[in-house]
Amino acid sequence: MNLIIRLLITAVVAYTIPYVLPGIHFDGFSTAVVFAIVLAILNLIVKPVLSILGLPLTIITFGLFALVINAVIILLAEKFVSGMHVDGFWWAFIFSIALSLSTSLLNGIFASKD
Repeated sequence: MNLIIRLLITAVVAYTIPYVLPGIHFDGFSTAVVFAIVLAILNLIVKPVLSILGLPLTIITFGLFALVINAVIILLAEKFVSGMHVDGFWWAFIFSIALSLSTSLLNGIFASKD
């Protein structure tokens, strides 16, 4: 149940952020739900690999390279989700920061700690 709540929170946040960021586009809420599922899968499979490969850069930049990895994951998710469009790397970068902050806040409020 906790996973479903987290996915729905991610979908709602991802669907509402484009109202503030004009460089991100979703065709509908169902596209945002598919995006949340694809993002969860990419975070589970691809992100650890990218994090290990980028570890030297992450250490050199004091962790800031992790933000670049998050943006790359957003761009990868865009390739798998039809109905979602990101206008460029910088929009993906800003979107990943906004999505991370918002979902962290809302998951802390609504998702159980179990």
